[in-house]
Amino acid sequence: MLTRLPGTDLDLFPLCLGGNVFGWSADEEESFAVLDAYVAAGGNVIDTADAYARWLGHGGGESESVIGRWMQARGNRDELVIATKVGKNEGLDNLRPETIRAACDLSLQRLQTDRIDLYYAHQDHDDDMGAALEAFDSLVRAGKVRHLAASNYSAARLAEALDLQAVNGWAPYAALQPEYNLVARTGYETEYADLCVGRGIGTLPYFGLARGYLTGKYRVGGATVESVRAGGAAVYADERGERVVDVLEAIAIAHGVRPAAVALAWLRTRPAVVAPIASARTPEQLADLLPMATLELTPDELAGLEAVSA
Repeated sequence: MLTRLPGTDLDLFPLCLGGNVFGWSADEEESFAVLDAYVAAGGNVIDTADAYARWLGHGGGESESVIGRWMQARGNRDELVIATKVGKNEGLDNLRPETIRAACDLSLQRLQTDRIDLYYAHQDHDDDMGAALEAFDSLVRAGKVRHLAASNYSAARLAEALDLQAVNGWAPYAALQPEYNLVARTGYETEYADLCVGRGIGTLPYFGLARGYLTGKYRVGGATVESVRAGGAAVYADERGERVVDVLEAIAIAHGVRPAAVALAWLRTRPAVVAPIASARTPEQLADLLPMATLELTPDELAGLEAVSA
Protein backbone atom coordinates (compact mmCIF):
# COMPACT_ATOMS: atom_id res chain seq x y z
CA MET A 1 0.00 0.00 0.00
CA LEU A 2 2.96 2.34 0.53
CA THR A 3 4.21 4.43 -2.40
CA ARG A 4 7.83 5.50 -2.87
CA LEU A 5 8.34 9.26 -3.12
CA PRO A 6 10.35 9.61 -6.36
CA GLY A 7 14.03 10.28 -5.90
CA THR A 8 13.99 9.34 -2.22
CA ASP A 9 14.00 6.35 0.11
CA LEU A 10 10.69 7.42 1.67
CA ASP A 11 7.72 5.06 1.38
CA LEU A 12 4.48 6.90 2.08
CA PHE A 13 1.02 5.78 3.15
CA PRO A 14 -1.61 7.01 0.63
CA LEU A 15 -2.96 9.57 3.13
CA CYS A 16 -0.59 12.11 4.65
CA LEU A 17 -1.97 13.19 8.02
CA GLY A 18 -2.09 16.96 8.34
CA GLY A 19 -0.90 18.28 11.68
CA ASN A 20 -2.27 21.83 11.47
CA VAL A 21 -5.04 21.00 13.98
CA PHE A 22 -2.74 19.60 16.67
CA GLY A 23 -2.44 22.00 19.58
CA TRP A 24 -5.13 24.19 18.04
CA SER A 25 -8.62 22.81 17.37
CA ALA A 26 -7.49 19.43 18.74
CA ASP A 27 -5.99 19.51 22.22
CA GLU A 28 -3.15 17.20 23.17
CA GLU A 29 -5.36 14.30 24.26
CA GLU A 30 -7.45 14.51 21.09
CA SER A 31 -4.31 14.84 18.96
CA PHE A 32 -2.77 11.75 20.52
CA ALA A 33 -5.97 9.82 19.84
CA VAL A 34 -5.97 10.82 16.16
CA LEU A 35 -2.27 10.01 15.78
CA ASP A 36 -2.75 6.62 17.44
CA ALA A 37 -5.69 5.79 15.17
CA TYR A 38 -3.77 6.84 12.07
CA VAL A 39 -0.77 4.66 12.89
CA ALA A 40 -3.04 1.75 13.82
CA ALA A 41 -4.50 1.95 10.31
CA GLY A 42 -1.04 1.71 8.75
CA GLY A 43 -0.39 5.43 8.36
CA ASN A 44 3.19 6.64 8.57
CA VAL A 45 3.54 10.18 7.14
CA ILE A 46 2.71 13.26 9.22
CA ASP A 47 2.85 16.83 7.92
CA THR A 48 3.38 19.83 10.18
CA ALA A 49 5.16 23.20 10.20
CA ASP A 50 6.93 25.49 12.62
CA ALA A 51 4.18 28.03 11.89
CA TYR A 52 1.38 25.76 13.22
CA ALA A 53 -0.33 27.25 15.24
CA ARG A 54 1.20 30.75 15.24
CA TRP A 55 -2.30 32.23 14.91
CA LEU A 56 -2.84 31.48 18.60
CA GLY A 57 -0.28 34.16 19.40
CA HIS A 58 2.17 31.95 21.30
CA GLY A 59 5.00 31.91 18.77
CA GLY A 60 4.12 28.83 16.72
CA GLY A 61 5.47 25.32 17.00
CA GLU A 62 2.49 23.97 18.92
CA SER A 63 1.82 21.21 16.41
CA GLU A 64 5.45 20.11 16.28
CA SER A 65 5.57 19.99 20.07
CA VAL A 66 2.48 17.80 20.30
CA ILE A 67 3.85 15.41 17.67
CA GLY A 68 7.21 15.32 19.44
CA ARG A 69 5.66 14.44 22.79
CA TRP A 70 3.51 11.79 21.13
CA MET A 71 6.49 10.16 19.37
CA GLN A 72 8.46 10.22 22.63
CA ALA A 73 5.59 8.61 24.50
CA ARG A 74 5.03 5.93 21.87
CA GLY A 75 8.68 5.29 20.98
CA ASN A 76 7.80 5.07 17.29
CA ARG A 77 9.96 7.73 15.63
CA ASP A 78 11.78 5.27 13.36
CA GLU A 79 8.48 4.01 11.92
CA LEU A 80 7.37 7.45 10.72
CA VAL A 81 8.00 9.95 7.95
CA ILE A 82 7.94 13.41 9.52
CA ALA A 83 7.56 16.47 7.31
CA THR A 84 7.81 20.03 8.59
CA LYS A 85 8.42 23.48 7.13
CA VAL A 86 10.29 26.75 7.47
CA GLY A 87 9.52 30.22 6.16
CA LYS A 88 6.17 31.36 7.56
CA ASN A 89 6.54 31.49 11.33
CA GLU A 90 6.65 34.85 13.07
CA GLY A 91 10.23 36.13 13.18
CA LEU A 92 11.32 33.29 10.87
CA ASP A 93 9.26 34.32 7.85
CA ASN A 94 12.07 34.31 5.30
CA LEU A 95 14.48 31.88 3.70
CA ARG A 96 17.78 33.44 4.68
CA PRO A 97 20.47 30.86 5.54
CA GLU A 98 20.61 31.82 9.21
CA THR A 99 16.83 31.48 9.47
CA ILE A 100 16.80 28.08 7.79
CA ARG A 101 19.48 26.74 10.11
CA ALA A 102 17.94 28.20 13.28
CA ALA A 103 14.40 27.12 12.40
CA CYS A 104 15.57 23.58 11.65
CA ASP A 105 17.21 23.28 15.07
CA LEU A 106 14.08 24.60 16.77
CA SER A 107 11.89 22.13 14.88
CA LEU A 108 14.19 19.26 15.82
CA GLN A 109 13.94 20.27 19.48
CA ARG A 110 10.15 20.46 19.43
CA LEU A 111 9.83 17.19 17.52
CA GLN A 112 12.32 15.54 19.91
CA THR A 113 14.19 13.92 17.05
CA ASP A 114 17.59 14.10 15.38
CA ARG A 115 16.34 14.38 11.79
CA ILE A 116 13.48 15.67 9.65
CA ASP A 117 12.51 13.30 6.85
CA LEU A 118 11.03 15.91 4.50
CA TYR A 119 11.87 19.58 5.09
CA TYR A 120 9.81 22.12 3.14
CA ALA A 121 10.43 25.69 2.20
CA HIS A 122 6.94 26.75 3.35
CA GLN A 123 6.72 29.53 0.79
CA ASP A 124 8.97 31.35 -1.63
CA HIS A 125 10.59 34.63 -0.59
CA ASP A 126 12.67 37.33 -2.25
CA ASP A 127 15.78 36.18 -0.41
CA ASP A 128 18.79 34.99 -2.40
CA MET A 129 17.61 31.63 -3.75
CA GLY A 130 21.10 30.21 -4.19
CA ALA A 131 22.04 31.00 -0.60
CA ALA A 132 18.81 29.41 0.64
CA LEU A 133 19.28 26.25 -1.39
CA GLU A 134 22.88 25.93 -0.25
CA ALA A 135 21.73 26.25 3.36
CA PHE A 136 19.10 23.55 2.83
CA ASP A 137 21.79 21.35 1.25
CA SER A 138 24.03 21.85 4.29
CA LEU A 139 21.27 20.48 6.53
CA VAL A 140 21.07 17.35 4.38
CA ARG A 141 24.84 16.93 4.48
CA ALA A 142 24.78 17.34 8.26
CA GLY A 143 22.16 14.59 8.59
CA LYS A 144 19.58 16.91 10.15
CA VAL A 145 17.32 16.60 7.09
CA ARG A 146 16.89 13.60 4.79
CA HIS A 147 15.08 15.19 1.85
CA LEU A 148 13.90 18.63 0.76
CA ALA A 149 10.62 19.92 -0.61
CA ALA A 150 8.87 23.11 -1.67
CA SER A 151 5.46 24.61 -0.97
CA ASN A 152 3.78 27.71 -2.40
CA TYR A 153 6.36 28.24 -5.14
CA SER A 154 5.39 29.42 -8.60
CA ALA A 155 6.18 26.90 -11.32
CA ALA A 156 8.85 29.21 -12.74
CA ARG A 157 10.56 29.62 -9.38
CA LEU A 158 10.38 25.89 -8.70
CA ALA A 159 12.03 25.17 -12.04
CA GLU A 160 14.69 27.78 -11.26
CA ALA A 161 15.39 26.17 -7.91
CA LEU A 162 15.66 22.69 -9.42
CA ASP A 163 18.09 23.98 -12.02
CA LEU A 164 20.27 25.65 -9.40
CA GLN A 165 20.29 22.51 -7.29
CA ALA A 166 21.31 20.38 -10.27
CA VAL A 167 24.07 22.72 -11.44
CA ASN A 168 25.59 23.07 -7.98
CA GLY A 169 25.15 19.48 -6.85
CA TRP A 170 22.87 20.51 -4.01
CA ALA A 171 20.18 18.23 -2.60
CA PRO A 172 17.08 18.69 -4.80
CA TYR A 173 13.50 19.38 -3.97
CA ALA A 174 11.91 15.94 -4.08
CA ALA A 175 8.32 17.01 -3.45
CA LEU A 176 5.90 19.85 -4.02
CA GLN A 177 3.02 20.79 -1.73
CA PRO A 178 0.46 22.83 -3.70
CA GLU A 179 -3.24 23.53 -3.23
CA TYR A 180 -5.16 20.97 -5.28
CA ASN A 181 -8.62 19.48 -5.00
CA LEU A 182 -11.75 18.83 -7.03
CA VAL A 183 -12.89 22.46 -6.81
CA ALA A 184 -9.43 24.01 -7.20
CA ARG A 185 -7.89 22.25 -10.18
CA THR A 186 -6.67 24.90 -12.58
CA GLY A 187 -3.51 26.07 -10.81
CA TYR A 188 -1.97 22.65 -10.35
CA GLU A 189 -3.06 21.16 -13.64
CA THR A 190 -1.97 24.09 -15.82
CA GLU A 191 1.19 25.15 -13.97
CA TYR A 192 2.65 22.24 -12.04
CA ALA A 193 1.53 18.81 -13.22
CA ASP A 194 3.74 18.59 -16.31
CA LEU A 195 6.70 20.08 -14.45
CA CYS A 196 6.38 17.58 -11.61
CA VAL A 197 5.99 14.62 -13.94
CA GLY A 198 8.89 15.78 -16.10
CA ARG A 199 11.23 16.43 -13.20
CA GLY A 200 10.21 13.36 -11.20
CA ILE A 201 8.79 15.31 -8.27
CA GLY A 202 6.10 13.81 -6.08
CA THR A 203 3.13 15.95 -5.11
CA LEU A 204 1.47 16.03 -1.69
CA PRO A 205 -1.48 18.41 -2.16
CA TYR A 206 -2.83 20.49 0.69
CA PHE A 207 -6.48 21.55 1.02
CA GLY A 208 -7.29 18.16 -0.53
CA LEU A 209 -10.78 18.49 0.95
CA ALA A 210 -11.09 22.19 0.08
CA ARG A 211 -10.82 23.22 3.73
CA GLY A 212 -13.51 20.71 4.62
CA TYR A 213 -16.02 21.69 1.93
CA LEU A 214 -15.71 18.36 0.11
CA THR A 215 -16.76 16.47 3.22
CA GLY A 216 -20.31 17.55 2.40
CA LYS A 217 -20.85 19.23 5.77
CA TYR A 218 -20.89 22.80 4.47
CA ARG A 219 -23.70 22.85 1.91
CA VAL A 220 -25.22 25.99 0.44
CA GLY A 221 -28.49 26.54 2.27
CA GLY A 222 -27.71 23.70 4.67
CA ALA A 223 -27.54 23.72 8.43
CA THR A 224 -24.98 25.99 10.04
CA VAL A 225 -21.91 24.07 11.16
CA GLU A 226 -20.01 25.36 14.18
CA SER A 227 -16.42 24.89 13.11
CA VAL A 228 -13.23 26.92 12.79
CA ARG A 229 -13.17 25.70 9.18
CA ALA A 230 -16.61 26.90 8.20
CA GLY A 231 -15.42 30.26 6.89
CA GLY A 232 -12.68 28.73 4.76
CA ALA A 233 -14.97 26.05 3.37
CA ALA A 234 -17.48 28.70 2.32
CA VAL A 235 -14.98 30.00 -0.25
CA TYR A 236 -15.74 26.96 -2.42
CA ALA A 237 -19.52 26.95 -1.95
CA ASP A 238 -20.97 27.94 -5.32
CA GLU A 239 -23.10 26.20 -7.96
CA ARG A 240 -20.17 24.27 -9.38
CA GLY A 241 -19.00 23.23 -5.92
CA GLU A 242 -22.46 22.01 -5.03
CA ARG A 243 -22.60 19.88 -8.19
CA VAL A 244 -19.24 18.35 -7.29
CA VAL A 245 -20.43 17.48 -3.79
CA ASP A 246 -23.61 15.94 -5.23
CA VAL A 247 -21.53 13.60 -7.39
CA LEU A 248 -19.17 12.83 -4.51
CA GLU A 249 -22.09 11.86 -2.32
CA ALA A 250 -23.57 9.58 -4.98
CA ILE A 251 -20.25 7.78 -5.48
CA ALA A 252 -19.72 7.56 -1.73
CA ILE A 253 -23.09 5.86 -1.26
CA ALA A 254 -22.22 3.34 -3.96
CA HIS A 255 -19.00 2.39 -2.17
CA GLY A 256 -20.27 2.65 1.39
CA VAL A 257 -17.81 5.40 2.31
CA ARG A 258 -17.95 9.12 3.05
CA PRO A 259 -17.55 11.84 0.37
CA ALA A 260 -14.20 12.88 1.83
CA ALA A 261 -12.72 9.46 1.04
CA VAL A 262 -13.89 9.73 -2.56
CA ALA A 263 -12.41 13.21 -2.97
CA LEU A 264 -9.05 12.03 -1.66
CA ALA A 265 -9.13 8.82 -3.71
CA TRP A 266 -9.65 10.97 -6.83
CA LEU A 267 -6.52 12.95 -5.95
CA ARG A 268 -4.52 9.74 -5.76
CA THR A 269 -5.24 9.17 -9.47
CA ARG A 270 -3.85 12.54 -10.58
CA PRO A 271 -0.45 13.11 -12.24
CA ALA A 272 2.51 13.04 -9.83
CA VAL A 273 0.29 12.87 -6.71
CA VAL A 274 1.77 10.52 -4.12
CA ALA A 275 -0.25 11.25 -0.98
CA PRO A 276 -2.81 14.02 -0.47
CA ILE A 277 -2.82 15.75 2.90
CA ALA A 278 -5.88 15.89 5.13
CA SER A 279 -6.31 16.55 8.82
CA ALA A 280 -8.74 15.22 11.39
CA ARG A 281 -9.67 16.62 14.77
CA THR A 282 -11.07 13.32 16.10
CA PRO A 283 -10.62 9.60 15.39
CA GLU A 284 -14.19 9.63 14.02
CA GLN A 285 -13.27 12.25 11.44
CA LEU A 286 -10.15 10.27 10.56
CA ALA A 287 -12.26 7.15 10.04
CA ASP A 288 -14.14 9.00 7.28
CA LEU A 289 -10.86 9.61 5.44
CA LEU A 290 -9.00 6.32 5.78
CA PRO A 291 -10.94 4.32 3.16
CA MET A 292 -9.29 6.51 0.50
CA ALA A 293 -6.16 4.38 0.88
CA THR A 294 -7.78 1.37 -0.78
CA LEU A 295 -10.77 2.88 -2.60
CA GLU A 296 -10.63 2.20 -6.34
CA LEU A 297 -12.91 4.44 -8.37
CA THR A 298 -14.36 3.06 -11.60
CA PRO A 299 -13.63 4.66 -14.98
CA ASP A 300 -17.20 5.96 -15.10
CA GLU A 301 -16.88 7.48 -11.63
CA LEU A 302 -13.60 9.16 -12.54
CA ALA A 303 -15.13 10.49 -15.74
CA GLY A 304 -18.09 11.85 -13.81
CA LEU A 305 -15.84 13.66 -11.35
CA GLU A 306 -13.70 14.96 -14.20
CA ALA A 307 -16.73 16.39 -15.98
CA VAL A 308 -18.48 17.97 -13.03
CA SER A 309 -15.30 19.58 -11.66
CA ALA A 310 -13.86 20.76 -14.97
